[in-house]
Amino acid sequence: MTAPLPLPLLLDGVTLTYPDGDGRLTALDEVSLEVPAGTLTACVGPSGSGKSSLLAVAATLIAPDRGRVVLAGADTGALGAAERAALRRSRVGIVFQQPNLLPSLTAAEQLQVMAHLAGHRPGAARARALALLDAVGLAGQASRRPHQLSGGQRQRVNIARALMNSPSVLLVDEPTSALDHERGVAVLDLLVRLTRELGTATVLVTHDAGHLGRVDRVVEMSDGRLCPAFVRGPVAG
Repeated sequence: MTAPLPLPLLLDGVTLTYPDGDGRLTALDEVSLEVPAGTLTACVGPSGSGKSSLLAVAATLIAPDRGRVVLAGADTGALGAAERAALRRSRVGIVFQQPNLLPSLTAAEQLQVMAHLAGHRPGAARARALALLDAVGLAGQASRRPHQLSGGQRQRVNIARALMNSPSVLLVDEPTSALDHERGVAVLDLLVRLTRELGTATVLVTHDAGHLGRVDRVVEMSDGRLCPAFVRGPVAG
């Protein structure tokens, strides 16, 4: 019998605090979350509820005070800083709220930089960059620079860039905040489709719960605690 693949992303009893005067402010309070491959979990909640802290811990950018963060079977608490950085480069894609594209680079070059940092061959990186731009609907925009792209197109480049190194986990921070409703829906639909096609374990942080009917699960952050709000289909956790 074939052994089951490790869960791409597991947070188990994660607590995170920050210094606050003479005490500590709790950003995450005993948070547990499982995200299977090929599913999209949306995390909603007001500003200051802990959503950004959740992404930072899941991305191994911040180490929690207590609890475990497991990426593709690797307990990140047992890794050194260099090992966590290498794991992050190879297994985690991050879509930031603002695309932060390099002004001098074309759409294709934005993606190729990521492959270069990971040590991939230039020829293979170029081919993958073009394939990903095609997947996000930008096949004809590969040679355009950021100022030649619309806001929605720049966000699509941002998503493609996060997928460049074939991550198993995709973490997305407010990707529609600067877009109008129509473009926001298009970006969300794109994330849902790519999650299914590429088999990523995707976590989407958003304030906008108005068009999340196609995601697998919606969870709500409140005062650092995570509460299940809606589940579609057989999603564990």
